[in-house]
Amino acid sequence: MIISRSVRRTRALFARFCGDSKANIAVTFAIALLPILTAIGCATDYSMAMRLKVKLQSAADAASIASISVNSAGYSAAMAMTSDGSVTAGVNEADNIFKGNASTFGGYTLTSETSTVTKTGSTLSSKVQFAAAVPTTFLTVIGYQTLTVTGTSSSSVSLPLYLDFYLTLDVSGSMGLPSTSAEAQRMQAISPDNYRQYPTGCTLACHFSPQNSACTDSGTQGYPTNNYCLGYAISRVSQSGYQSLLTTNKNYPKGVQLPSSIVSGLPNSLYSKLPTVANCPTDGTDSCIQLRLDAVGYAVNQLFATANSTEKVANQFRIGLYPFIRYLYSYYPLTSNISGSTSDSTTINYAAANLATLLDTNTNTSLGSGGTHIDTALASVNNLIVNVGNGSATTNTLPYVFLVTDGAQDPQVKGVPNGSWSGSNHATTIDPTTSCTPLKNRGIIISVLYIPYQTINPVNASFAGDEDDYANNNIPNIPSSLQACASPGFFYTANTPADITAALNAMFNHAVSEAHLTR
Repeated sequence: MIISRSVRRTRALFARFCGDSKANIAVTFAIALLPILTAIGCATDYSMAMRLKVKLQSAADAASIASISVNSAGYSAAMAMTSDGSVTAGVNEADNIFKGNASTFGGYTLTSETSTVTKTGSTLSSKVQFAAAVPTTFLTVIGYQTLTVTGTSSSSVSLPLYLDFYLTLDVSGSMGLPSTSAEAQRMQAISPDNYRQYPTGCTLACHFSPQNSACTDSGTQGYPTNNYCLGYAISRVSQSGYQSLLTTNKNYPKGVQLPSSIVSGLPNSLYSKLPTVANCPTDGTDSCIQLRLDAVGYAVNQLFATANSTEKVANQFRIGLYPFIRYLYSYYPLTSNISGSTSDSTTINYAAANLATLLDTNTNTSLGSGGTHIDTALASVNNLIVNVGNGSATTNTLPYVFLVTDGAQDPQVKGVPNGSWSGSNHATTIDPTTSCTPLKNRGIIISVLYIPYQTINPVNASFAGDEDDYANNNIPNIPSSLQACASPGFFYTANTPADITAALNAMFNHAVSEAHLTR
């Protein structure tokens, strides 16, 4: 009886269990337990793999960037290359940096790593690719012994360009004018030159020497100079010292004279008597009168300083000085040695400082004499530039022509030395289509610095076929002709010495930035 009751109770409990739907939760949980555990394990293994991928990616990023940084071996090697291609030093550096950084942590097996560093024109590119196997813990249950992670890092940098600057410098007579109106007044007050033509005082500090018919004691000079044009010599000596030499003599148009002992030995006797300068970098000083070419020479040396401070790699910039009158003269051909001293006669710095010594004195056969032949100068510099590269190598330089002039084209010619005059002395302007377009068609950038031609006042209409009026009437036509000559955006104007310095520096900086944008 007792056994029978127990059996009935057990049967009832079993029946209730089988009929109770709540029991499905336990069954469902039991069935789902394995995939849940698998998912948790997968997430854990995947999370670990991703953390290692981030670390490896960081190592790849560091390698791709560092292998082409300015101070890297790859960067230096690329700058030394004369053609495009793979940069082995950069590849080795990228490999070493990646592996060095990746070795600081574990938990993976590196299955592949590839670095490429390539120079293409002025662009240096680096790419680091990797693949690694990360061991699993939970995923082994479903047959995954490892997870594979991969990554790529790419970097690029614009290389500094190798640029050549052909400074095409007008050293004709008008560039011998004083650099400011105040300097002109100082010159007018004491210069004896051409008093017959310009009784208010001549301001052109070059003229033609040695002795010749331009400055004769028998009619053209304000006081005797032994037939020498004396303006340039006066501009190189102490102004108070020079005035102290002058004595009153009403027999001469200027009412003064120099001691006869000095006159007979001019100009050397003047230089031996007074403190003398080789050049005049500053206006308004007692030691000299600054001429336009002095101001240009000073500005060119400031350009050298800017180039030296801008240079990213050795020998990045080459600069040459090419003055012209009738002919273009290779005064100091292209050189990357631009950090010399203005007192060392072997340097381009000295040559620039002493540009005024090249003013037209009718003695330099390399420059010729008598006019301002801008068109000839540009044609000559075009012939000098044999190759127009893209700046990617020292053998593939990108050329710039810097034309510094007052823009008054004058086709007249004077034989050297003391020859006869020929050709028209009536000022005109260049024809940009024939003078400048040939250079620009070759991809050469022309940057123009216009130093405005000064109006002649008073005008001597009877002198040299009314040369003065022609010169004055030509002035309004000059800016547009030079602007048409210049490459777009490369036309500058400068009136004062400070303007000239600022403009030349701006021209240089513009050239460097423009080269990176367009090449």
